[in-house]
Amino acid sequence: MENNTFYEGQVLWSQIDANRHLRHSAYADFCAQARSNMLKTMGLSLDEFAKQKIGPILFREELIYKREIQLDEYIRVEILLTKLNLKNARFSFQHIIYKENGEKAAEVNVDGAWLHLVERKLTNIPAEWYDILQKVPRSEHYTEVD
Repeated sequence: MENNTFYEGQVLWSQIDANRHLRHSAYADFCAQARSNMLKTMGLSLDEFAKQKIGPILFREELIYKREIQLDEYIRVEILLTKLNLKNARFSFQHIIYKENGEKAAEVNVDGAWLHLVERKLTNIPAEWYDILQKVPRSEHYTEVD
């Protein structure tokens, strides 16, 4: 895997739509798995989230299609951090999905924050998590907000 690739895998029959290409919601599924893999790689496993009673939520998800992805193709998903607010931990990620031949198939951009799972309110993250987020690959247009 490349340094900012956090998911690689085959497109399954269950992920195909009536037009015989990857269904729209499967793109979001691949990106969510890539984010989970990325956070775990950086040191923030689901167990750590559970201990802190914090979970990530999305406010916006934008999908830009570039090329069709078909059944049995292998894809890879790169993730880049595009924005991080240091006061309230709001974040934005860019996901780039590549076909097995290296062509860019799609770009998925998300904006999100952190939810306290008991209070059901937006919350900040523990201070040490900011150090972990500093390990996430940055986009060339990365913006940090104080």
